[in-house]
Amino acid sequence: MTRARFVTVAGFILAVILTAMAVVHTKYQTRTQFAHLQDLRAQRDAIDVEWNRLRLEEAALSTHVLVERKARRELGMFAPRAGDVLLIEERVHAQP
Repeated sequence: MTRARFVTVAGFILAVILTAMAVVHTKYQTRTQFAHLQDLRAQRDAIDVEWNRLRLEEAALSTHVLVERKARRELGMFAPRAGDVLLIEERVHAQP
C-alpha cells in the first residue's frame, strides 16, 4: 500500500468516525430538546388549567349578589329609598 493510499484510507476512516460521533451527538441533542419541549407543554397545560380556574373564580366572585352583599356589610352602603331619589331631566334647547 502506498503512502498516498494509506493517507486516503485513514482520512476516510477518520471522516466516518467523526460523522458517526456527530450523528450520536445530534441524536442526543434531539432527545434532550424533545424532553424539554414535553416539559414546557406540560407546564403550559398546567398554566391553562390554572387560568381557567381563576376565570371561573373571578366570575363567581363578581356576581351582583356578592358585590351587593359586600357593599352592604363592609362599606355600609344601601339602596336609596324612593323618596331619596331625585330625577333630573335634560331639556333640549331648540336651535335658532
